[in-house]
Amino acid sequence: MPFPAVPARFARPLFVVTILTGSFLLFLVQPMIARMALPRLGGAPAVWNSAMLVYQALLLGGYAYAHWLGRLGPRRQAVIHLAILLIAALWLPIGLMSMQLPPDAQPAIWVPWLLGASIGPLFFAVSAQAPLLQRWFSISSKGSDPYALYAASNFGSFGGLIAYPLIVEPELAIRGQSILWSAGYGLLIIFVLICALTLPHRPVTVVDKSAAVSAPPAWNRVTLWIALALVPSGLMLATSTFITTDIVAMPLLWVMPLGLYLLSFTIAFAGNRMIADLLTRIAPVTILLFGGVMATGYQHQPYLTACLALVLLFMAAVALHTAMYRLRPAPDRLTGFYLAMAVGGALGGVFAALIAPLVFDWTYEYPILILAAGALVPQSFLVDPVRRLWRGTARRRRIATLAIGLVTLVLIVTVMSDPATLDSEGKAPSPLAFFIIVALGLIAVGRRVAFVIVLAGALVVFGGYRSIVISMEPGARVRSYFGVYTVRSGPMLQELAHGTTVHGTQLIGSEARERTPTAYYVRKSGVGQAMLALPVLYGDKARVGVVGLGAGTLACYARPGQDWRFYEIDPVVVRIARDTGQFTFLSRCLQNPKIVIGDARLSLGAEATGALDILALDAFSSDSVPMHVMTTEAFATYGRVLAHDGVLLVHVSNRFLNMEPVVSSAAVAGGWSAAQLEYYPGSDAGPAESASIWIALSRDPGTIATLKARDSAWAPVPRYPHFTPWSDDYSSILPLVKGLW
Repeated sequence: MPFPAVPARFARPLFVVTILTGSFLLFLVQPMIARMALPRLGGAPAVWNSAMLVYQALLLGGYAYAHWLGRLGPRRQAVIHLAILLIAALWLPIGLMSMQLPPDAQPAIWVPWLLGASIGPLFFAVSAQAPLLQRWFSISSKGSDPYALYAASNFGSFGGLIAYPLIVEPELAIRGQSILWSAGYGLLIIFVLICALTLPHRPVTVVDKSAAVSAPPAWNRVTLWIALALVPSGLMLATSTFITTDIVAMPLLWVMPLGLYLLSFTIAFAGNRMIADLLTRIAPVTILLFGGVMATGYQHQPYLTACLALVLLFMAAVALHTAMYRLRPAPDRLTGFYLAMAVGGALGGVFAALIAPLVFDWTYEYPILILAAGALVPQSFLVDPVRRLWRGTARRRRIATLAIGLVTLVLIVTVMSDPATLDSEGKAPSPLAFFIIVALGLIAVGRRVAFVIVLAGALVVFGGYRSIVISMEPGARVRSYFGVYTVRSGPMLQELAHGTTVHGTQLIGSEARERTPTAYYVRKSGVGQAMLALPVLYGDKARVGVVGLGAGTLACYARPGQDWRFYEIDPVVVRIARDTGQFTFLSRCLQNPKIVIGDARLSLGAEATGALDILALDAFSSDSVPMHVMTTEAFATYGRVLAHDGVLLVHVSNRFLNMEPVVSSAAVAGGWSAAQLEYYPGSDAGPAESASIWIALSRDPGTIATLKARDSAWAPVPRYPHFTPWSDDYSSILPLVKGLW
């Protein structure tokens, strides 16, 4: 019995709504599952890099499945895909399976297995929606352009991405999020079924018009599709890394590059070509000017610089995706086109997220991808005088290109030969150099080789050479999956910086200076006062735990007979603090300390009950916050590991977030007594002292009373009755952002 047909006038809005729903669910599930997995897997980047590969592999699988399905008749495609959707529904409600991982689980093995087994079928089925339904639309709506629906797909992806941190996470616990997503999946199945009813009735013996009839694309065309998808995908991740490492380490900033990346597809694939063509025309100038500014790592106006980086990403992504749109094949080759796009996107992600941290000691992938964007972006002359300048014979054009190259080379040599410029890291470029680059760029736009030469010169002149000089200094800079660490040497002190945030300062010049606690850990700080009180509170055999090693500053509070252990997630930090000799806190104050490498919450979960007397929690990278170490369940773990009269010290200093409500609400929920000490260096402060806020918690009120009696600076912790405590089931960072409310 044939299915009833849906009127043609309803086809387009129906397909748009269905594709929007699928893409919305696809980008909603990624942060949702990441949030669910935090307590079990920890916050190591290796975990999320492995998760990213799972998502990319499933996306590729979904696009490949849609491409294969296109070889069948329309109604057979519908039957098979609906069957896949129903089979995947067996994994509802969405969530992580209750598999217990071994303590020594390797992320590269267990994360793909856990995520694949938990959400693999659902993600695979939904990921095929965009290309498959566009193919169906081209069949059911004769003469309509299916590529415009890809704009709707990415708008839905953008909506899912923004909805999670802004709406879903603040309003719903994990269980409610799972139910919401599962209900959306059921609605999606209904939409797909209705879309299937728009497909034409044809006997299987008739050759289907949906089969590919146009000539297959040449290999160089497919390679170009992959390259045009690879560069903006990699640039999106590189922009996130660059601005959170070298510009401003603000939490949630990763959402903006990804959101702009998705919006670029919406503009590039829209039916109205005016905006896409306009942005593509001016994109080379934006890449040249903003790319040069980004290379400076200009930190004096971090928010402005971050905005420029986001504009650069958006313009480059629109231009490259527009170039891809212009090279799109006929609708009968649509699924192969999207498969090539998925391959390029996956390769860009692998390069920026996995290869670059292993190969480079700085975010060199960022200028490399900017240069690649300049090489691939469509070029057109901006004004007629420039167009006329490049007219003539090929020999004349080669001479002009050579002249531009020579001027650029002279500029590079001139700038690099000035010793003063090597000390100007993070400063704005020279106005004269900037003017020369702009002039050369305006002449070169429209001629690809000449433009790439000028762009490469801008990246070198405006900061690239300074990064190379630092990289050439032995031990000055090292990189891991957790970030870029730079050791800065001064005449009287040594600093360890993680991106733009200083994580350790040591005075040098004498043994006494090297043993002096500095920065957030000075004697008048909250942690300093607590460490000085150890003999009074716990005698000569105090057991001390520190989450976050840094340069090892807190080790200089250690006394003979005490048992100290550090919990550090990044082996690179351990090497800098202990093995390289660049910092001597450990060698001077606490030789051969016990250091546990791994996620702190997981490591502490394996400790014996009552194993510590005091635990200092300072595990934040730059100003980002690992949520899973701040939940009520995490505080319960700390309470179990601590003795009954033990002290938990939490460092809540943050440039962008007010973390006091999180700790205060966790203290109330867990029955902790609490006090906080805010320290601000005065005019008589010593060198390298930093302002800090520490909160001390204990299950024994008498312990907190002892701290208050020793130093009147300890004050009660404010209560926040309307703040919902963070838990493994619920947390939201939005209420904590300073200046947002």
